[in-house]
Amino acid sequence: MRAEIIAVGTEILLGEITNTTTPFVAHELADLGIDVYYQSVVGDNAKRLTAAIKLADSRSDLIILTGGLGPTKDDLTKQTLAAYLKEPLVVDQPAMAHIEAYYKRTQRPMTQNNRLQAMLPANSTPLNNPVGMAVGALYQADTRTYMLLPGPPSELEAMFIDSARPLLAKKYHQANVLTSRVLRFHGIGESALVTKLADLIDQQTNPTIAPYAKANEVTIRLTAEANEQTQAKQMLDHLENQVQQRVGAYFYGYGEHNSLEKVVVGLLAKRGLTITAAESLTAGMFQSMIGNVSGASAVFSGGYVTYSLAEKAHLLEIDPAYLQQHGVVSEATAIAMAQQAKKLQKTDIGVAFTGVAGPDTLEGQPAGTVYIGIAYRDQKPFARQFNFSRSRNLIRQQSALTGFDLVYHQLQADQK
Repeated sequence: MRAEIIAVGTEILLGEITNTTTPFVAHELADLGIDVYYQSVVGDNAKRLTAAIKLADSRSDLIILTGGLGPTKDDLTKQTLAAYLKEPLVVDQPAMAHIEAYYKRTQRPMTQNNRLQAMLPANSTPLNNPVGMAVGALYQADTRTYMLLPGPPSELEAMFIDSARPLLAKKYHQANVLTSRVLRFHGIGESALVTKLADLIDQQTNPTIAPYAKANEVTIRLTAEANEQTQAKQMLDHLENQVQQRVGAYFYGYGEHNSLEKVVVGLLAKRGLTITAAESLTAGMFQSMIGNVSGASAVFSGGYVTYSLAEKAHLLEIDPAYLQQHGVVSEATAIAMAQQAKKLQKTDIGVAFTGVAGPDTLEGQPAGTVYIGIAYRDQKPFARQFNFSRSRNLIRQQSALTGFDLVYHQLQADQK
């Protein structure tokens, strides 16, 4: 089985965006035992795209096109493929209903070009888009398989995992069961994690280990092929146990579409606990991430953004002399912020963030110096110092995620 991936988009050719979708698809195909022989990028031009499809048709069995499924004039991938296949575009009614419901719900007018997102080449199998509106497609010709996937990474990844991967697994692994499990880790980089698992990765045959570097975290996909589901699960359990023995301290959850904040909010809701935060350098990012999780209102009623010393004193009722004595960027201030937020909001947990996002120094502390305070139930409050690197916004993101990580480990320790 020879596969080829064609990424469509002038913005990729011009370097305006990074092509992250091709590596993702290539990893997933390799996980399925499908070899990727060729990869290419084509601009938003029907003539050149047709030439790329024709070339792929001459040498590959599975041809995957990513991008260009939107409603604008330069989104022409599905039209070009349909013309090449000599198939008309037809409306997928479930996709159209999804689009119409979105515009009705948001009370926005639906324009005619939005219909294009619900269309696919006739005789295709639709691929559901759980996080967007453009429907994907799988078209089976006599000797070739063609697949259309959206360009935005969040949509492509969700569509591939939910719809495309099961179809390909069924098509190319009919004799055996192929089962995967995704493990998620925070607080360790990909290179460090791979180093700790080097011998397992080097010796892998079945099951396999595929690490993926995400934004501020790392995921590992374990995949086993077996005669039946129970055997595959046992193989995954055995391999996961080996992985957890080495890097389990950084593990926080399972699933392709999971996140650290989802896991923490879920645990808080399950245990009937509430949380609040006082944020300086993160300026509400931690609380915003809580709010992005469905059901957050059960655990979170409000918090504080206290960027300046004066607001820390005013909103959190901390003695200004105390803040001036210890400094804004300090362990003592982080603890005081967490304690006061918890006290004032009457919650079980208080989290505080104070530090230097950059690019300038503050109180003699370099950019990336961050203190995160935790006031957890009736336990003694504490603060941890971190020294993050990279850009200002990445420092803020790392800080917020590390706050969730600290809360997660407190919740885990509380259960032991």
